[in-house]
Amino acid sequence: MKLILTREVAGLGRAGDVVTVKDGFAHNFLLPRGNAIAWSLGGEKQIEGIRRARASREVRDIDHAKEIKASLETATITVTVKVGTSGRLFGSVTDKDVAAAIKTATGLDIDRHNLKLAGHIKKVGTHAVKISLAHQVVANATVTVVAA
Repeated sequence: MKLILTREVAGLGRAGDVVTVKDGFAHNFLLPRGNAIAWSLGGEKQIEGIRRARASREVRDIDHAKEIKASLETATITVTVKVGTSGRLFGSVTDKDVAAAIKTATGLDIDRHNLKLAGHIKKVGTHAVKISLAHQVVANATVTVVAA
């Protein structure tokens, strides 16, 4: 089955690549998780948009990754959430929330799949987040979760 990848899949390709995989892998893994869309002539037109989005998020080289690392480690990243009377959150803070907070704080568009959290954040306070930027470059950022 011919597919267009919408995000990077390890061992298969990057966003915007056209790949051919077995039907079972496509139907059971790639399509349900949103990692790919079925290839068509109309879908072929979307490839350029996917590649432009990938290029805007992509780290150019190691020096650029180190600059981003420095800005992430010094930035104040704050997520504001609703909390109950006991101080526990309504729901949790996910990698998507943290990526949005990073964009707000620094203006950098970090892919949420590059964030490594120790599970979902369910308490108010400071939490460590590892951000994979490029080969061998990992930023250690601090996210502060505050009550709304």
